[in-house]
Amino acid sequence: METQALKFLRKKGLRLLARNFNSRFGEIDLIMTDDPNLLVFVEVRFRASQKFGGATASVTRVKQHRLRLTASSWLQANHRYQNRICRFDVVAMTGPSLRQLEIIWIKNAFS
Repeated sequence: METQALKFLRKKGLRLLARNFNSRFGEIDLIMTDDPNLLVFVEVRFRASQKFGGATASVTRVKQHRLRLTASSWLQANHRYQNRICRFDVVAMTGPSLRQLEIIWIKNAFS
């Protein structure tokens, strides 16, 4: 599903910097730029249906905290990006198949 999210975001003008960055705190699916001064950490979520809140509801406070810590780890390892404004986005995908995929892009989903 990350590949579909990446294609979607590239069509919207974002540029990929890193994919599947791991730290001891967790993983960030996509790290992108939206303009030269804006760094975007993207969490990609997929659910086959909207049961139990769907893909967006699966980004809990605990997950958000882990993403913040992982983003901090990435920034420490990539000094040239440390002065950029950061944003956390969620790309939530729902559908029974790739052909019937609904994509919801939530910019600045949490801070």
